[in-house]
Amino acid sequence: MSKVIFVTGAGRGLGTDIARQALAAGHQVVATGRRPDSVLKALGGEQDNLLVAALDITSSDAAQTAVDAAVARFGRIDVLINNAATFQAGYFEEISDAQMRAQIETNLFGPMNVARAVLPVMREQRSGHIVTISSIAGLVGQEFCVAYAASKFGVEGWMESLRYDVEPYGIRTTIVEPGFFRTELLVDASTSWAELSIDDYAERTKTTKAMWQSMNGQQAGDPAKLAGALLNLTELAEPPLRFVAGDDAIPTAEAKGKEITDQATASRSLGSNLAYDDAA
Repeated sequence: MSKVIFVTGAGRGLGTDIARQALAAGHQVVATGRRPDSVLKALGGEQDNLLVAALDITSSDAAQTAVDAAVARFGRIDVLINNAATFQAGYFEEISDAQMRAQIETNLFGPMNVARAVLPVMREQRSGHIVTISSIAGLVGQEFCVAYAASKFGVEGWMESLRYDVEPYGIRTTIVEPGFFRTELLVDASTSWAELSIDDYAERTKTTKAMWQSMNGQQAGDPAKLAGALLNLTELAEPPLRFVAGDDAIPTAEAKGKEITDQATASRSLGSNLAYDDAA
């Protein structure tokens, strides 16, 4: 059944793959990005089932304008795929306050801006599906990823709680936690490096930055296959709250779950019996 699918960050990488495959499957697609000309070029030009809209996700006004255009063109929005994101790499002390805030603004408040504009449409329909791309870094902290992980951990908490807000209106939510896929997250247009420099970190920063740069284009995951899996997920009558994607991500998520369980068990001796003693 044809759906109206709204995709952010559709000008390159995973977003382009999602939009392209959705069009091929017969869906109506709202493909958004900061540079609509680039989005249109990436998707092969004008098509009857395609609306390309300018969208800087950090702007709530831009999000509302894009959503209004989508409804004017197609009459509804069935699926929102929050895909647009950036990667702020570096050690915490070397990441400026402005860089940290920009990371959170894009990766957390950005999807919130778009969802805030889309949700009234879905509530009126009494149906919809919000899919937000998180990361395995939203479950597991990693070296050199303090800003990115903070933003994605925020996405996890927001989306997991949003589920309870919107389920009564027939709206489903899914958090996607990919491992390493050969997207364009590590290209210069998406990755920023810490702008501060501290002697204690200098050698580690040099080595770790080179390691991350060498990974670009070498990641094991195929974003076209991930795009296909995401579209299959949107067809499910009861989509999952979480979708862990990639042969590297699945065991990592399993290990994290076990680690949390083990830590909760180990906390029992100190963490139990902390309630008020009403009998005293």
